[in-house]
Amino acid sequence: MKKYLIIFFLFTYSSNVFATTKENIIENLKNIKNLNFNFKQNINGKIETGNCTIEYPKKIFCNYNLNNKKILVSNGKSLVIKTNNGSYYLYPITKTPLEHILDKNFLINEINNLNERIIDNKYINFTILKDENEFNVFFDKRNYNLVGWQVLDIYQNLNITYLSSIKKNQILKKNLFKLPSMN
Repeated sequence: MKKYLIIFFLFTYSSNVFATTKENIIENLKNIKNLNFNFKQNINGKIETGNCTIEYPKKIFCNYNLNNKKILVSNGKSLVIKTNNGSYYLYPITKTPLEHILDKNFLINEINNLNERIIDNKYINFTILKDENEFNVFFDKRNYNLVGWQVLDIYQNLNITYLSSIKKNQILKKNLFKLPSMN
């Protein structure tokens, strides 16, 4: 009996050690319900920073560190960008690249069928082609966390987003993803 237990533990340990990078990323994604992170976003050379919370599937709330206190919110169906100076933009999430980035099941399915690229021996990159759009997602090679993405936004601007200070599976406020009103 002792011999079988040892064989079982060795097999279990060795299967975890030899799991591929792709399998580790997929397993990590499967275990995430939500993420909170700081971000640095570069849109055609204009840098913006702030904090976001993602809840899968397709929900996001971001506060930008700008004078106009811009926020970005998706309830899973619509996306709103609102500033204190009165600007208010409403989009169906299906018209934005966030539809796919905020859908971990989509990411898992795509990653499962793609080859990864290692960048600077620190990041794992997958290039996803969907609906005539190309976007890149990046994961940390050490802990398999999502650390950024590169997309063309709905105005065809290059948008590169870097994530830092990532926290997983936090307790979230009940109405965090409620769309703000136009006022």
